[in-house]
Amino acid sequence: SIPGIGAIGATALAAMVPNPHGFASGRHFAASLGLTPKPHSSGGKERLGRISRQGNAMLRRLLVLGATSRLRYARRCPEAADWATRLLARRPFKVAAVALANKMARIAWALLARGGTYTTTATA
Repeated sequence: SIPGIGAIGATALAAMVPNPHGFASGRHFAASLGLTPKPHSSGGKERLGRISRQGNAMLRRLLVLGATSRLRYARRCPEAADWATRLLARRPFKVAAVALANKMARIAWALLARGGTYTTTATA
C-alpha cells in the first residue's frame, strides 16, 4: 500500500528481508540497501558524496524505479504530492528519486518491523 512500491517490490522486500528486527532503525535499513550518501568528512566539515551502492542491488533498483514513477506523477499533479514537488524544486530529478527511494525504504522497514498498514499523511 506504500506509493511507489508495487506488488513486485513488496514481494521482493518480504522475501529478501527475512528479519527486519536485525536493523536498529529505518536509517540503518536504507543504508544497508545503499540508499544513503557516502560521507567524505574531514576537519569538522561534513561532505556527502554519491550513494554507497552497497547491499542488494535489485531491491535498490526496484525502490529507485518506484520513486521515479512517483516523481513523474508529482510533475503531472503537483498538488497531489507536496513533499515530492518541493523536493523537485530544489534538487535534480535523479537525486530526488534516490531521496524518495530512501524515504520509501524507511517506511517499508517500519511496516515490516512493527506491522500495520500504510496510511497517507499530508507530508507524504
